[in-house]
Amino acid sequence: MKSHNYKYRFYRKWTTTSDLNSFRVHCYETDLQVYAKTNLTDVNLSDKTQTFTKKYRKQIEETIQRFPQFLNALHPIKLKSKYKIINTMISRSSIAGVGPMAGVAGALAEFIGMELLPYTEELIIENGGDIFIKSIKDRIVLVYAGEDSPFKDRIRIKLRGRDRPFGICTSSKRIGHSLSLGNTDATIIIAQSTITADVFATAVGNLVKTADDLEKALEFAGKCNEIDGGIILIGEKIAAWGDIEFV
Repeated sequence: MKSHNYKYRFYRKWTTTSDLNSFRVHCYETDLQVYAKTNLTDVNLSDKTQTFTKKYRKQIEETIQRFPQFLNALHPIKLKSKYKIINTMISRSSIAGVGPMAGVAGALAEFIGMELLPYTEELIIENGGDIFIKSIKDRIVLVYAGEDSPFKDRIRIKLRGRDRPFGICTSSKRIGHSLSLGNTDATIIIAQSTITADVFATAVGNLVKTADDLEKALEFAGKCNEIDGGIILIGEKIAAWGDIEFV
């Protein structure tokens, strides 16, 4: 969690949400784009987001200082913490079979999002392509697979409005700063928890070295009942399962 890991979020220029107010919160390499609707004129959501971002980053950084394996592990670890965000990252990553930091972006988005929900009717937090969303209204998401992919920016999916928050996260060998041991152009997971979506996007993406691995990856993802659906893009192949609605 050092500032030199920051990557410019070029894809944000494609985002439009006319019904929501938007603002950005940047704290070292954590760069959140927040979209919200609130009728509480006396609440500064940007300030609150900054406060919660610092709170949870501090907890993660303190854990890394005390237990360096929390940062570097590529496989599940056993560790008890006084912080809920740490214990949740450990438990969810253990189910997916990856290290806890595979879920750090989703964890920050989810924990900050849950803190903000009392102040806003609708909320979307995007953290490096990993998204926490609570929206009654349907939303359209563009799946970007990179300039060299035949799918590039051709894939769009509809996220039906829900009365509870959920997450949609992406892992890629080609795009972004996160480590992927697989070879996918994009692996997208939609789940009931943003942390679950994040760790399984990594885990599923890690399994796919070639298109021949798609069936194995789908079988693995299907074992987690928190996952609503997903998409894997690799070369000219696309695999989709679960509650996915293309538009």
